[in-house]
Amino acid sequence: MSAPAPAGSPAAPGGWSPSAVQRERDAYRRSRARRSTLAALVSTLALATVVVLGVRAAPGWPRVRASFLDPAVALESLPTVLEGLWLNVRVMAVCAVLVVVVALALALARTLHGPVFLPLRLLATAYVDVFRGLPLILVLLLVGFGLPGLRLHGVPTSAVVLGGLALVLTYSAYVAEVFRAGIESVHPSQVAAARSLGLTRGQTLRHVVLPQAVRRVVPPLLNDLVSLSKDSGLISILGAVDAVRAAQIATATHANFTPYVVAGVLFVLLTIPLTRLTDALARRSGWLGAQSGLAGAGALR
Repeated sequence: MSAPAPAGSPAAPGGWSPSAVQRERDAYRRSRARRSTLAALVSTLALATVVVLGVRAAPGWPRVRASFLDPAVALESLPTVLEGLWLNVRVMAVCAVLVVVVALALALARTLHGPVFLPLRLLATAYVDVFRGLPLILVLLLVGFGLPGLRLHGVPTSAVVLGGLALVLTYSAYVAEVFRAGIESVHPSQVAAARSLGLTRGQTLRHVVLPQAVRRVVPPLLNDLVSLSKDSGLISILGAVDAVRAAQIATATHANFTPYVVAGVLFVLLTIPLTRLTDALARRSGWLGAQSGLAGAGALR
């Protein structure tokens, strides 16, 4: 029989209550948590105060504030920058879907076995090597100005389409390596067990390998999506009126750099939810640390 609960202590269902030692431990942990929270808050406020005072004490602060933090210019340029950001969001959404499809095809091509598939493996490897080695801005310039220069029938000339194509070409190479790392992380015994049950190679890949591989690489895939959302602003160099280009036009109109700050804040607000979602999924799946090797495929940038 369990001892009766002392007076003033909450009793758990079934009549059980924590012992005095356990209650002391819980109280100690709560006090430590409160002290840690208070210390973190004080240190954060102290650092923020030092940074703010240091910036405000700089000799050029009044001019910088007038040139980059003008509230009137920010409010006036916000609608046009928001409209440009909507273009960035649409480009990111379409490119993300295409990147996943192309990257998965490349990853599967690189993991095919047998001498008959050697040409596919060589082509996929060359594609990944080339577009991982080329800077994205060069791909944008080559695609954006090179394809229209061919004057071929049916080749698009829209800056948005050409910029999205350059993003897909570049990011497919990175994401393909993430998928390939996930596929190769599936233990061979899984494939052997599926084959012993009578599944074909295609069925094994579709029902056994790919579900496990995709689930393991979700966090690095979301990291690539965060990068894609930021790099979508580079299509402005081809003339597309996105958030960056709209900020550039507003800057020239007002002779003030505040629209650039507005665009930067909007991009940060766009990427923060994606970043927090990535961290939450990584913690829930136990990916942090345990699967850190998978991140190496997409980290070479």
